Amino acid sequence: MDDGIIIGEGVMLDVRPASFITRSLGWLVDAVALGVTAFLLLLLVISLTSDAGDVLFNDHWQAVGSITIVAVLLVGVPAFVETMSRGRSLGKLATGTRVVRDDGGPIRLRHALIRALVGVGELWLTGGSVALIVSMVNGKGKRLGDLVAGTCVIRVRGAQDRRVVLTMPPQLAAWASTADMARLPDGLALAARRLLDRAPRLAPASRISLTDEIAGRVEPYVAPAPPPGTHPEAFLHAVLYTRRDRELAAATASRERGERLAHAIRQLPYGLGDLSA
Repeated sequence: MDDGIIIGEGVMLDVRPASFITRSLGWLVDAVALGVTAFLLLLLVISLTSDAGDVLFNDHWQAVGSITIVAVLLVGVPAFVETMSRGRSLGKLATGTRVVRDDGGPIRLRHALIRALVGVGELWLTGGSVALIVSMVNGKGKRLGDLVAGTCVIRVRGAQDRRVVLTMPPQLAAWASTADMARLPDGLALAARRLLDRAPRLAPASRISLTDEIAGRVEPYVAPAPPPGTHPEAFLHAVLYTRRDRELAAATASRERGERLAHAIRQLPYGLGDLSA
């Protein structure tokens, strides 16, 4: 089974699809939350319509209200929650999973709405039996709603929002201390930083290809070139580490010069004291 997903840059993310058991637990959490909400809303509809005198009128509006509540809870609420949370419902938060597009991007309203509509049949009307069968035969554990919407559910607990700490490779410390590093374009610097953050989750072939490409784009801004045989990832770490430290040192020196100048300006001539006093 191929666990990776192809992202927009044409490389493969090495991620794990959520298992059926994990997805089932998440669905049960969502189902309990929706059930409690539905029960409370139905009680509200009954209480609002029971005061009128016309029994037939009350029965009619109770039926309309009940159907509306069921439709909103089974389709509207899941679609809205998954769209606004970028694929993370209450159950998915509890189980550490997320719904993403097949290309790894965040889902939109169209994807969430299709999943919710198909889910009425495969999850609620059939007790999850259709989703179970489809997930068992699909290589990535997708249910029917995922196949129609072009989405998949992946495990994200502990993997997202984890940044790689920039380090100076010991073998490049002497070179970096004397190398002339021009300011990198903001887009290139950001691309290099994001690559280092994502590198541990990339498939090996994609990791090598992308680091070679970004390192090749960074190298013209550095002189002299790194020592022969330098690994592209080590080169990017050294450049970004040095760039960060030099910019921090420059900003600190500029602030200190400003403070000294401001102090000198506040001084009155002939030793008469400080203007701010």
